[in-house]
Amino acid sequence: MDAESILSHVAFTTSGSIVDCIDKKVLIILRDGRKLIGVFRSFDQFANLVLQDAVERVSVGNRYGDIPRGLFLVRGENVVMLGEIDLDAEDIPNPAAVPLPPAALPQLLEAHKAEAAARKVVDAKKSEVLRRERGFCAEGAEGDGY
Repeated sequence: MDAESILSHVAFTTSGSIVDCIDKKVLIILRDGRKLIGVFRSFDQFANLVLQDAVERVSVGNRYGDIPRGLFLVRGENVVMLGEIDLDAEDIPNPAAVPLPPAALPQLLEAHKAEAAARKVVDAKKSEVLRRERGFCAEGAEGDGY
């Protein structure tokens, strides 16, 4: 096998690997936990992404709502995951998921905020146990401090 045929079988591991998702509907999960859905239009060498007709999906339990965001630029360093949405599977209703009408969005956002606050308390307790009993660093204390 020559070098050219070997290189043609090597998967892309850079931002060039997302070129197949251009002009497709995608789901992007950000570092802060937000989920964006939209049509992936463009990206650059830093994997900054441009979404068209973007919505931010907020979910609590099995209920969800979408906040329209329009044209959305996502800084590449904030992307945790990007995946193409299967449009055929999206059309099949999921009985476990309950989409809410836009009028119910304020209540959903309030419930989401309360859920995030409760999760923050639980995470703080876990961090304290890991720090105290397992020798982990306190949040933000890791780094090059010799």
